[in-house]
Amino acid sequence: MKEPPINSPSVRLFVLPLVALAAAATTASAQSVVRVGSRTAPAVLTTAQRQILPVGLPADTPPIRPSDLPGYAKYGYTAWQFGPGLPNVKRADLAPAYRGAPNAARLLSFFSISDIHITDKESPAEAPYFGWSAPFHAQGLYSSSYSPIMLSTTQVLDAAIRTVNALNRQTPLDFGISLGDVANSSQYNELRWYIDVMDGKRIEPSSGAHAGAGSIDYQKPFQAAGLDRSIPWYQVIGNHDQFWMGIGNPNAKLQSAMVGSEVLNIGPNMLAANNADATGLYVGVVDGATPLGDVIKGGPTASFDTPPTVAPDANRHSVTTDDSSPAGYMREFFNSTSSPAGHGFSKTSASACYTFMPKSNLPIKVIVLDDTCKSTSPTGGPLYYGGGWIDQARYNWLTSELQKGQDAGQLMIVACHIPIAPQGDLNDLTVRPQFAMQSPYSEATMLTTLHRYPNLIMVMAGHRHINAITPQPSPDAAHPENGFWEVETSSLREFPRQFRTFDIRRNADNSISIVTTDVDPVVEAGSVAGKSLDYAVGAARVFGLIALSDTTSHAYNAELVKQLTPQMKAKIARYGTPIARQGVRVVPQ
Repeated sequence: MKEPPINSPSVRLFVLPLVALAAAATTASAQSVVRVGSRTAPAVLTTAQRQILPVGLPADTPPIRPSDLPGYAKYGYTAWQFGPGLPNVKRADLAPAYRGAPNAARLLSFFSISDIHITDKESPAEAPYFGWSAPFHAQGLYSSSYSPIMLSTTQVLDAAIRTVNALNRQTPLDFGISLGDVANSSQYNELRWYIDVMDGKRIEPSSGAHAGAGSIDYQKPFQAAGLDRSIPWYQVIGNHDQFWMGIGNPNAKLQSAMVGSEVLNIGPNMLAANNADATGLYVGVVDGATPLGDVIKGGPTASFDTPPTVAPDANRHSVTTDDSSPAGYMREFFNSTSSPAGHGFSKTSASACYTFMPKSNLPIKVIVLDDTCKSTSPTGGPLYYGGGWIDQARYNWLTSELQKGQDAGQLMIVACHIPIAPQGDLNDLTVRPQFAMQSPYSEATMLTTLHRYPNLIMVMAGHRHINAITPQPSPDAAHPENGFWEVETSSLREFPRQFRTFDIRRNADNSISIVTTDVDPVVEAGSVAGKSLDYAVGAARVFGLIALSDTTSHAYNAELVKQLTPQMKAKIARYGTPIARQGVRVVPQ
């Protein structure tokens, strides 16, 4: 029987708590339980068992402004329902010799999260007024400056980490990796909230005067679960982690505004180069004392007799400087109680690039590449600072690490924030360039370089807030092993608001399968994170990010087959735990 829409105007919100998730999954045909010792617990469902599907709206649905939060539910913008699972589609685009050999052994299991955008919504130096005052279907960067989901970024991350922990109890994970943009606007307190959620600290998700901290749900302090200490996690740097709103040089004016009391006064054209240096519009702040997070103290400067002010907070200071050095950002990861120390970064290196071996007894190497902009410009705009960027030093480092891995007979994964020449989206196969035109190394050059290393199996990225998988085939048909897969993880901030799991498997013919699955964070009915799911669906429609008629989950699950060289096939044949013997047994109910 088809389930009724969730949180539609006529149906009560019913988002399942973790302990009841599998029991009520009436649309999932493969319901199962997991036996852990003598205990039985319901299995956490991924999108392979159940999807979150927006409910289609008619074309004549009344248009509303992003600030009309009561209208989100009133007109059905937030309506969604559970739908059947999305299978992992087997793709052998890059392996013409593959003949359907089954999975034989598991090599590596891990998860990725990306673009969490922990936001200090009360900061005088963010820019919520742009999106709050935007028209219906504004698109562009308006939803980046404001969306009702900015009220609950810490709580959503906590829900995702709790879900990761539950998955880990089903099948142990070897590590996790966060693909950048953990902070929304390079502020210290945003970065600290992120690390503290990962570490399982008590979180006070407000700043300045801490308005509403004792009465408003999204402002109340809470205890984060923290990532299971058996799972090491690693960090990638993103453009928002370094730049103001991800698109601006954190110059003296912006750094002063972050810790000051006056609301930032900038130009009215959000997309103009160096708009932060102009004046004419106050960027506004969220009033944490209001249940719906009203944006106040924003608008044209002519509307104010005196500059609007807020309570200052020294913890809002930028972790980067106007020369975009990542040193302050990287240093903070050593102030963490989870492992490994520094989460991949080095105390002695000024570079955010590094490598690690997830398992000492497994020939798989992860290469973490910082492909964000590191050059300031007096004329730099959003595409400049927010675009991909590889300079000579990072190019030399990357090619050196790839060659080392190739010579050592290691399979390799490159993890970066900004994808390299990806396809448009799940359905648009057109290449959509992501690098700034000023980058010393272009995406075309990067692809040519990456295709020289047949042991490279995958590039992982975030940045675009979408789930997409791009095959990057070998330019030499005689050597298909030179191709690799590019897998993007969507944002935890906005719909589809998912993270990914990866299972690297050796097949019976010693090819490799990358089984990747999207996961919706488990949220409880009426919780702050549960409300954020509704807002995420609603905001995607109101801002025009998805069509009113769109009823798809925007998830993409796949089994990606990668062909190896004869030498690597012979080597990898000795590795892996047989699929039938490992993990926790899943027993059909």
